[in-house]
Amino acid sequence: MDARRAEVRALEAEIAALQRACSELPAPWEGTARDRKSFQETYQSDTKKCESSKDLKSQLGHLKSELSFLSTLTGFNIRNYAKQTEDLTTTEMTEKGIKKVLQRHRLSGNCHMVTFQLEFQILEIQAKENLSSVITELNIIMEPTEYLELSEFVSRAEEKRDLFMFFRSLHFFVEWYKCRKRTFKHFKEKYPDTVHLPEGSCSSCMEIRSARRPGFELVIVWRIQIDEEGKVSPKLDLLTKVPQRALELDKNRVLETAPQSFRTLLEVLGIEAALESLIKITLCRE
Repeated sequence: MDARRAEVRALEAEIAALQRACSELPAPWEGTARDRKSFQETYQSDTKKCESSKDLKSQLGHLKSELSFLSTLTGFNIRNYAKQTEDLTTTEMTEKGIKKVLQRHRLSGNCHMVTFQLEFQILEIQAKENLSSVITELNIIMEPTEYLELSEFVSRAEEKRDLFMFFRSLHFFVEWYKCRKRTFKHFKEKYPDTVHLPEGSCSSCMEIRSARRPGFELVIVWRIQIDEEGKVSPKLDLLTKVPQRALELDKNRVLETAPQSFRTLLEVLGIEAALESLIKITLCRE
């Protein structure tokens, strides 16, 4: 009898313990609401991250598109770029509200066939609401070095520390270079027996030879000039190579005045039409 009573008390104690444990558990609807809220917060956070990622990808795609457009428009392609910043502000400057920062930039790239490397420093000084910046140093390395017209220009750009002039002038230099190459190639293909390019497709001069008159030759020298202000312009000159006997027979000094007459022809007709006329004159005299 006592054993049964002890067993009953043990069971009652176990039941009471289970009831206490159940009372400490949240109600079913409370747990569902809490889980739903937690899930919703997680979903919103993931959605924001996803949207942020999409915005970043969209922005990156837009920037790449703009960069591609600018590269196509200007011909410039920047391959490598690095920047270092050094704070030169002293305690005395800080007290006066002045901030002084030195930026060191290094980049390399190309403008069509011309490769370049740039190293330059920019000093920024901010005094209250006024901000000023100046290029304190500029070093330019050009490759390849076969473009002799650029050598003097690069030295001037470094001396003036003028980055804008460098990029602008290099762009127009390349455009005129391509124009010269395209024009000479056109006439070489059109008059293969008369027109000769001694330096190949990248030649800076074009020879017009008479097949029936050996020794008679006209040479067009096409230079690309860059002035002190960075303005790029073509300069074409005519040189004549004729036998001494022909010079003696030239009583009207036609050969002597030919270079000046060619400059006048350039001003009136333009480059391509003037060259065409010169070639046709040579062919007619044959």
